Amino acid sequence: MNKQIQYTDEPIGELRLVADFLSSPEELKLKSENTKVTISLSSESVAYFKQAAKTNHMQYQKMIRELLDEYVAHQKKANK
Repeated sequence: MNKQIQYTDEPIGELRLVADFLSSPEELKLKSENTKVTISLSSESVAYFKQAAKTNHMQYQKMIRELLDEYVAHQKKANK
C-alpha cells in the first residue's frame, strides 16, 4: 500500500473509440411509481418469501411486489 505508482510519458498504444453503451439517467429510473401500502400477510407467506429471497439474494418485499406486478400484467392481458 505504501508503494507509489510511477507514471511515464510513454505512448499508450493503439486506441479505439468505444460507443457509449450506458443508459441515460432518465432511462435508469424506475419505470413506474410505487405506492406505499400497509398489508397484513400470513406468517407462513412472509416466511416463505423471506426464505426464497435469501436463497435468491434479493429483498423479500421486492419479490412480493414483482409477483403482484406479474399477476396484474397477466390479468390485464387475459381481460383484453
